[in-house]
Amino acid sequence: MKVLYFTRTQSPHDLRFTQALALTEHQVFVLCLEPVADRQWPGNIVEIEWHGITPNEVGQSLNDQLSGLKDVFESIKPDLVHAGPIQTAAYYTAKVGFHPLVTMSWGSDLMLEADENPFSQFVTRFTLEHTDILVGDCACVGDKAELFGFSNQDYIQFPWGVDLHHFSPSGSASLREKLRWQDNIVLLSNRTFAPLYGVDTLLSAFASASFENPNLRLLLFGKGPQESQFRQFVNDHDLADKVYFGGQASLDELPDVYHSSDFYLSASHSDGSSVSLMEALACGLPAVVSDIPGNIEWIEENRQGWLFKDGEPHDFSQKILLAASLIGKIDNMKSGNRFLAEQRADWNKNFPVLLEAYKSALAKQVKND
Repeated sequence: MKVLYFTRTQSPHDLRFTQALALTEHQVFVLCLEPVADRQWPGNIVEIEWHGITPNEVGQSLNDQLSGLKDVFESIKPDLVHAGPIQTAAYYTAKVGFHPLVTMSWGSDLMLEADENPFSQFVTRFTLEHTDILVGDCACVGDKAELFGFSNQDYIQFPWGVDLHHFSPSGSASLREKLRWQDNIVLLSNRTFAPLYGVDTLLSAFASASFENPNLRLLLFGKGPQESQFRQFVNDHDLADKVYFGGQASLDELPDVYHSSDFYLSASHSDGSSVSLMEALACGLPAVVSDIPGNIEWIEENRQGWLFKDGEPHDFSQKILLAASLIGKIDNMKSGNRFLAEQRADWNKNFPVLLEAYKSALAKQVKND
């Protein structure tokens, strides 16, 4: 089967999907909305060279650019197109009328961006109307698609999952030793420094919690447009000796980062099945996370961790203090979280579901023909 994988750019998640696809018998091509010359992809996967699509480009209409996309499809002649996010790659595929279309939701495209304005709602509905199979990583994505008229029987759910050998409870904790935080209670955040991820809420909560419990420390990993704001906050609140800015951790560095922590934190305002949350669970970390639908599918209060009201730093700080007070009583929670990851977050078990989605899309196309 010839698959065209159509995405925005080359993100770590795109690399994971294409690495797995490269090991299948399928012939896989990649198309990116943001072309970059000589970008490398796994195995024998080839990125198609083209001009990309820039909707607001001066002097060229969207329809003109879509004709270029149609030319790519006619040249490659894929058996199916796997496209996402919904409002960009999948929408453009729907606009040129290609079938079968497997649309992959990236979580926030449906949970947040779909309702940003009337045009986003139109684009989302149009794309879903022209989608053969929708793939998402949690039940709330399927539920949201239903609100746009998409049939739940054509929704296939699978958490993207993690490598359970790479992310496990055992291993080094050298960062904790380097910082000399062995006797402290160490919290971890590794979300992007952008408004969607609520790191400002997290820092406010940590400032309050650490005032009440001076033994708390925070590993703050990530990059993004709000970094200077967050560094200023840390300095203004005299937290420089309690907060460590780690930058963007590599895949190889991440296990040590999780092992150096006692609790995982996330204040994200929108998520599907968060990969970083699944990594934390696989490493046995209890979690303190916002009570958004994607998190509720993974975290039950007092079982895998604790939930706080989204956007409420006071409630967040109280849950951090509660977690810290139980530091000596969480062994069962840690082992339970690892077990949950083994049952539901195993990339090797979950990825084949995507291949079944491809088969379903092809079968639907044959039926429609």
